[in-house]
Amino acid sequence: MSAAESPQEWARRADEAARSVTRTFGKRLFFLPGTHIGASVRPQNRFRALLKPWNYWWQAHYVDCLVDTGRRELASGVKFDGADRPSAGRLASRLVTTVRLRNFLRFVNNYYDDMAWLALATLRLEDLAEQSRKTGRGAGRLRNAKVRESLTLQFDSASTEDLGGGTFWNVARDFKNTPATAPVALYYARTGRPERAQGLLDWLNARLFDPERGLYLDGLRIRGAETVLVADIYSYNQGPVLGAMLELGGGENLSRAADLVAAVSRQLTLDGGMVVRCHGDGDGGLFTGILLRYLALAAADERLPENACRQARQMVLETAEALWTGRTETAPGTLTFSRDPRRRAAEMFPPGAAVELSTQLQAWMALEAAARLG
Repeated sequence: MSAAESPQEWARRADEAARSVTRTFGKRLFFLPGTHIGASVRPQNRFRALLKPWNYWWQAHYVDCLVDTGRRELASGVKFDGADRPSAGRLASRLVTTVRLRNFLRFVNNYYDDMAWLALATLRLEDLAEQSRKTGRGAGRLRNAKVRESLTLQFDSASTEDLGGGTFWNVARDFKNTPATAPVALYYARTGRPERAQGLLDWLNARLFDPERGLYLDGLRIRGAETVLVADIYSYNQGPVLGAMLELGGGENLSRAADLVAAVSRQLTLDGGMVVRCHGDGDGGLFTGILLRYLALAAADERLPENACRQARQMVLETAEALWTGRTETAPGTLTFSRDPRRRAAEMFPPGAAVELSTQLQAWMALEAAARLG
């Protein structure tokens, strides 16, 4: 086994990514002690940043990354950033609290997919707290319950029979899509509502699955009396669908999951290899990292055929390896990862260029997925 394939090496790389992101993007909110949030870009003018979007859903995936690191901390007994710094679980808990503060003292926003990602991340944080028996008690547990209570109501209201099912994307209620429906289905599956989750999956299979490509399309837009299919295909849309299928299980779901892994390997990889293509920066900077999170679950799922597990594993490890190889170190402990696995970060981000949190979270997610499988 080469060093690049060893569990210890993948864990080391994931820790380096975690330290880099938390130290260079992590900050206090309005200098308030006990708060933690991710800056959307570095370098950043703190005061100008208050006038720009703070990207609620990026923060949700920041929580998820911290939970991944926290799980490895729990297994090793060693904090990722040193004994004198907060654990990943503690930072994740502070981040959830700070999201509420930054969002005007509530967890609800205008986009149901954003809220679904935060709800899923908070579920995983609660599970980490249960395992560690150190964090998430008292106020943290009450806060997590509040997240579930308030956001479940939002998902219930957005998952209607309009267009035969599915979940609206935002409060305008003129677009039902995979980005909202799939993570809400996964949330329902993980919170004891399998029938509701299966209903959403069935709608996706009926309305947004492209049988020729084997992938899920973006959504259905309502324009007056007309319905317009938005046929774009993105890597991240496949991820939570895969996750929901695995969570629910059953013969049909598992068969579809295996087929989806195969379709991703055929349609969404680069140059005939198994490196999954990325979608640039901005929101797209997160897309492939999200898919890799769920491919890692598939790779480790013994209910799937061996070939599907092998394909999923190969995509995770080869994409993570490409992103790691293309990194640059701009200062001691400060890594920058490329937004394109075919190109080096030094080429994409010359000195002084803005680097967005989304792209760095994506690489961190990739390395965490590899560490899980390594």
